[in-house]
Amino acid sequence: MKPFVYTRAASVVEAVDAASCPGAAILAGGTELLNWMRIGISEPRTVVDIGRMPLGAEIRSDGEVVRVGALATLNDVAAHELVQDRFPVLRQAIHKSASAQLRNLATIGGNPLQRTRCPYFRSESPTPCNKRRPGSGCAARHGIADNHAIFGWTDDCVAVQPSDPATALVALDSTVVTADQNGGRRIAMRDLHALPGEDPTVHHVLRPGEVIVEIEISGAARASAYVKVRERESYEYALVSAAVALDLDGDLITRARIAVGSVAMKPWRLERAERSLAGMRIGSPEMGESVRAAFAEARPLPDSEYKLPLAQNAVLRAIEEAARP
Repeated sequence: MKPFVYTRAASVVEAVDAASCPGAAILAGGTELLNWMRIGISEPRTVVDIGRMPLGAEIRSDGEVVRVGALATLNDVAAHELVQDRFPVLRQAIHKSASAQLRNLATIGGNPLQRTRCPYFRSESPTPCNKRRPGSGCAARHGIADNHAIFGWTDDCVAVQPSDPATALVALDSTVVTADQNGGRRIAMRDLHALPGEDPTVHHVLRPGEVIVEIEISGAARASAYVKVRERESYEYALVSAAVALDLDGDLITRARIAVGSVAMKPWRLERAERSLAGMRIGSPEMGESVRAAFAEARPLPDSEYKLPLAQNAVLRAIEEAARP
């Protein structure tokens, strides 16, 4: 770990100003940044601690919109009565995302910004990886790629985005609110992450000096569920995951929102399945056909072909769990 300057921001303005300096990195919970620094993924000149900014962890209702401060810890978000009542899928995704100790530190604004778990990107010895060393290639493309993308990959990168809460937030049509020196912007959570076809070197679309200050979730999704498939039941990253939010009229689906995790460099919305499921009854044979058809454009590598049936079954299970009274 290389020497760096540590500074603490007391306000959003201070955070933006400090984070806009070349070589600055933002520290919130620190559960990811410290690991990046330890193995050399990140070598910031300045670490900007935003963890004690006032009101940064507030969770409140503004009519039909729930506003979640970016510095709210994962455990605080999952335990909040608004989330428990309106968004079971988010509570479940948080509980399955990490150990209790990590959830006490990790923040809802920082967790979606975690970087890929690709072993070539995380390697402590040099390996070709365009995200780690731009222009060096992608070792996973013709190497070990059993937990890599089946959607949206290119020869330059076949990695996946690992955040569980981000997958749930995409299914909830959430919006990320940012601050920067130009006043900030609003970004749909589904557009926060970058596919390698856009730029294989980046993980997300935030600009230097841009800070997430809040996440907005509109309406309610009481009929919702999160299914995570992993190699072991204890703390582990997903092989695949599925977040489902339904509007129901009895057992009739009037609207479906579905996001699949660990299948691309962003949570992947199954819009084709969402459209075809509307008007179907829970448990009908056509449900399986609709979900399988939504994976028609998937392009698994030989090592990741198992993800196709796994993800399809995860989605169907999440639909069934979301529909339970």
